[in-house]
Amino acid sequence: MVKLYDKGVYLLNGTEIVEDVNEVRTKTGREVSQAEAAKETMAYRILADHNTSGNMERLQIKFDKLTSHDITFVGIIQTARASGLERFPIPYVLTNCHNSLCAVGGTINEDDHMFGLTCAKKYGGVYVPPHQAVIHQYAREMLAGGGKMILGSDSHTRYGALGTMAMGEGGPELVKQLLNKTYDIKMPGVVAIYLDGEPVKGVGPQDVALAIIGATFGNGYVNNKVMEFVGPGVKSLSADFRIGVDVMTTETTCLSSIWTTDETIREFYETHGREAEYKELNPGAAAYYDGLVYVNLSEIRPMIAMPFHPSNVYTIDEVNANLKDVLHDVEEKAKVSLDGAVDYTLQDKIVDGRLYVEQGIIAGCAGGGFENICAAADIIRGRYIGADEFTFSVYPASTPIYMELVKNGAVADLMQAGTIVKTAFCGPCFGAGDTPANNAFSVRHSTRNFPNREGSKLQSGQIASVALMDARSIAATAANKGFLTPATAMDVEYQGRKYHFDRKIYANRVFDSKGEADPSVEIKFGPNIKDWPKMAALPENLLLKVVSEIHDPVTTTDELIPSGETSSYRSNPLGLAEFALSRKDPAYVGRAKEVQKAEKAIEAGECPAEVLEELKPVMVKIHETYPEIGSVNLGIGSTIFAVKPGDGSAREQAASCQKVLGGWANIANEYATKRYRSNLINWGMLPFTTEEDHESLSFKNGDYIFVPKIRKAVEEKQAEIKAYVVGAGEAWKEITLKTGDMTDAEREIILKGCLINYYRG
Repeated sequence: MVKLYDKGVYLLNGTEIVEDVNEVRTKTGREVSQAEAAKETMAYRILADHNTSGNMERLQIKFDKLTSHDITFVGIIQTARASGLERFPIPYVLTNCHNSLCAVGGTINEDDHMFGLTCAKKYGGVYVPPHQAVIHQYAREMLAGGGKMILGSDSHTRYGALGTMAMGEGGPELVKQLLNKTYDIKMPGVVAIYLDGEPVKGVGPQDVALAIIGATFGNGYVNNKVMEFVGPGVKSLSADFRIGVDVMTTETTCLSSIWTTDETIREFYETHGREAEYKELNPGAAAYYDGLVYVNLSEIRPMIAMPFHPSNVYTIDEVNANLKDVLHDVEEKAKVSLDGAVDYTLQDKIVDGRLYVEQGIIAGCAGGGFENICAAADIIRGRYIGADEFTFSVYPASTPIYMELVKNGAVADLMQAGTIVKTAFCGPCFGAGDTPANNAFSVRHSTRNFPNREGSKLQSGQIASVALMDARSIAATAANKGFLTPATAMDVEYQGRKYHFDRKIYANRVFDSKGEADPSVEIKFGPNIKDWPKMAALPENLLLKVVSEIHDPVTTTDELIPSGETSSYRSNPLGLAEFALSRKDPAYVGRAKEVQKAEKAIEAGECPAEVLEELKPVMVKIHETYPEIGSVNLGIGSTIFAVKPGDGSAREQAASCQKVLGGWANIANEYATKRYRSNLINWGMLPFTTEEDHESLSFKNGDYIFVPKIRKAVEEKQAEIKAYVVGAGEAWKEITLKTGDMTDAEREIILKGCLINYYRG
């Protein structure tokens, strides 16, 4: 089904896989060096077109367009304003698909939207009102273009199927683009995703995506690399199918994606009235890839990603055949994910030897596409979801899609069966819509199934869980009144209805400045919209207290700062920070604030040990070796340890919340994604790594770590930094920390204390 090559390969004419360079010479009749062949990938060519550095090993990228949603755009624009923003220099689209339903009440949600609308007017942007489209569907319909690059502040910014290299990063990277700066990275590796065959009836894009995620996530095969989709199987897939696979590439932890394009994609652009944006893309005659994932589409069967990660994949047939064993395995994994905070069981979902689920959801950028919903309607037509616990909701990804589904009768078929059809909203994707009951099990065609992603709260004793499936199998499950069913088990004639895009709804409702800024517009600030607090520059020496210690194999950004109702505070840095690690380590915020008192005392010219008594023996220990250390040359803050933090969302709040609570660093064995590490740096936090085994660390929660001459170490680009553990009543212990590769600009950002300070000078 899926095979990973253990070394780099050559691809000849976009179809023939060759592993031996001598065979390449024989087949092409010429010498082909690896270095030259690496320039023949689609990714290399697009990156070269957008690179401003003149050095393809050290890229400085300028993007064609930017896009954000309402969880992120307030913070981004506030950061840019504080850094000198005058106008949006390139098209910047502000969507409102994360309107959080405001669990705290009040006007917060709409206040943020009015902030966005007035900023689009003032600075020359585009504003998409709530319920019109989820961020990525609008981008597909109105922004994507062949050979172009788009940067978004959402991790699922992926439009590779349309010939657009898109990347999801934290807000500060968009700020750089808004200030006419660049996105700086090393040239990434490129891995071919070779598609062969064609899907069988009932298999959808989520099935293919989950199969790829399952094969690549755990081993990091495509981590921070570009996934390049090639091979004869591409032509067997519709545009919607390709898009559905493409959007899920984020869950492999790749950097970006790009696909070969053909007449199918040309037709997509024609349908949307943008044929001029089409560009044929193919790799060169002999292209070299750092790896290759071979996918036989014909062998893929309906898949399910069991809680609590998209990589926890099985075929649905496997689950149904081995119910007790699979559910037990998930329960065992849950002990790690949930830290034993609540009682968790799935065994009670077995009813008469079958798996019963309480909820089905098709939603968002992954599930809410036209073909997915049409297929779901075909499956459930004439059937009923029943009157028991099972519920079924469908969220079309944009109003134009919704309109067409109304016109062609699909919505009627769904509603007659008992389905609730809602407007374009990302709520089920981030825990702010259709939250299941306690201990309920939901199957969803959405992007993620991390713990609490569905909206439950461990700290309140609540737990529900999500499994990811394709829309077709969710509809099959709904047709069987909640009993898990693969779509391949249904005898269905899919109608294959044609899509007609009506852009009038956007023309009538979307504000488009056409790039014209109006400085006279006054920005509307709701009372919850707050400026970023002042942040100090990196001191000469650092004293860090470890205030949280996480030993999960991977820590998601949702665990670092939960999504869902917390986004009601998205425009209030200090208000949002109160939720940091709240579902993983509820004591973190209090511990961090306690340490922050010492730093605030230093800033006020007071003695830190007078406000934090535990510092006195620590400072005595430090003075034994470093008598010169005092308030004028010392910074005091907090740090956390996690084995592999940063999988998941691009939201920079996972880093900024730590920063505004006095965080100066993270310590990890490795970082799950580039975007989380970049977020740390952009907020002035040191991305330390340690090679110590996480089960036998030299430090523990509550210890202090003294890092002398840290400022000098950053300035001098030292690869290894000596630090010392100062534990209560313990001997002074030397440890080695590393900062990893950083650009000169990134080092300067850390020295200045954050990106805002960097641009202020």
